[in-house]
Amino acid sequence: MSWSRAQRRLHWGVALLVALTLGLGWLMVELPFRPLAPKFLAYQAHKSFGLVVVLLVAWRLVLRWRRGRPAPDAGLPAWQRRAAALVHGVLYALLLAVPGLGYLSAASAPGQLPTTLFLLVPVPHVLGPDEARFLLLRGLHLWLALLLAALALGHALLALRHHATGRPLLRAMWRGQG
Repeated sequence: MSWSRAQRRLHWGVALLVALTLGLGWLMVELPFRPLAPKFLAYQAHKSFGLVVVLLVAWRLVLRWRRGRPAPDAGLPAWQRRAAALVHGVLYALLLAVPGLGYLSAASAPGQLPTTLFLLVPVPHVLGPDEARFLLLRGLHLWLALLLAALALGHALLALRHHATGRPLLRAMWRGQG
């Protein structure tokens, strides 16, 4: 069994969106408040990409549940297979938690700026403004986003290392060949 085309495309699409969203997160906080439009648009794009990540990850999980996944590389030591399974589980959890915390922090922000999906679809806030909750959620969002970035980078570097040592893991996720 190999990864399906949909599973592979979702993997790379989520990876690209996470990198883009992390970059936008950095950019949006650095932009000055005047003029306000670029800052507002950067925040809205960041939130929109985060919401799309949640939808794509949910789709990935459904596909994984219905289709399964290829068997782990039997040539890897058992501890590496267990570590990989643990990191993959944490990555999935973070891919859902980080955007969720971002949405909740936006919903509880004192300023109550609207959240829209690409400026087209209003996304209602489920929480009211609360500065203490906002500060807590924003801090959690930031720290877990940094953890997500670190784990994703480690995941990518280890995939490249496996590729360099002749293991077909990267090729399997890129082309479906293993």
